[in-house]
Amino acid sequence: MNAEGLVEVVLPGKVEPEGLEIRHGAVPAAGPGQVLIRMEATGVSFAEQQMRRGRYYDQPAFPFVPGYDLVGTVLTTGEGVEPALAGTRVAALVKVGAWASHVLVDAADVVPVPDGIGAAEAETVVVNGITAWQMLHRKARVRAGQTILVHGANGSVGSVLVQLARAADVKVIGTASARHHDALRERGVIPVDYRTEDVAARVRELAPAGVDAVFDHVGGRSAVDSWHLLAPGGTLVSYGSASTRDEEGSKQWPVLKLLGRVWLWNALPNRRRAYFFNVWAGRALAKNRFRVQLRADLTQVFGALQRGDVTAQIAAQLPLTRVADALRLAESGTVAGKVVLNP
Repeated sequence: MNAEGLVEVVLPGKVEPEGLEIRHGAVPAAGPGQVLIRMEATGVSFAEQQMRRGRYYDQPAFPFVPGYDLVGTVLTTGEGVEPALAGTRVAALVKVGAWASHVLVDAADVVPVPDGIGAAEAETVVVNGITAWQMLHRKARVRAGQTILVHGANGSVGSVLVQLARAADVKVIGTASARHHDALRERGVIPVDYRTEDVAARVRELAPAGVDAVFDHVGGRSAVDSWHLLAPGGTLVSYGSASTRDEEGSKQWPVLKLLGRVWLWNALPNRRRAYFFNVWAGRALAKNRFRVQLRADLTQVFGALQRGDVTAQIAAQLPLTRVADALRLAESGTVAGKVVLNP
């Protein structure tokens, strides 16, 4: 049935990108409730970069197959799964395991990709799109006419976030280095150069009453500054601690410190809210609710992609076997958009 065999990338331990291993094996069979997907596109995200350093918050023990999300075609369905799913293109968020030619996924976790959207295009908005949509609409609950500040507005999540916000008629101030400013202006974003400008002072000039929401992936000092820029009733959504990326020591500590601050800020009687966003939150407690929301939100993002509200940014496409080059490229900071891996 599957003459081609399984090809997967294994992360054996803390290694340089060249230390990743390519492994060949037999294609697995779909068990009860599962589908077997032939991967068409997966990608490199910040999570895998952190896992390679052994710095990701809850990564599995080495060795394992990384790969946060994928898009592909359902080859076979297991017992209890609608057989009509075979032959359809789907997307799935898996956290690990997607850097492989064939991936087993619970059928309840796959989301159909609408016709007319290519696999690589769809891949650019799976984890980034769900993250952006849920932060914008489920956490900050932005409304038309409001003003938001997006740190790293040209980044993988930031670029989707600003486009979804503009589509919702929200005014966007975005931080980025100067070379990205023209692209941001074209998207209707007011750019601020975090390298040369005093971001807080510039944001206060642009929004004297404060902003309605801030989206911050930097953590540390930045999250504190972000909190002080909020208007009454505003929301800070923190979704990372990129500022501590290369620090040694506990990988939990930057996150726990941030969670402590968030708890403290929420206890203050000033009508502002702070959230630490994690796309997996709630899955362990309410798996069905998590799946329903994920499907609804990713479907909305795919709709925005179809309408042209969001443009897929593919930085490069490389075969799975060139994963070291893909990681080097993604970590170089020289490309805009997502580095996509194909089988």
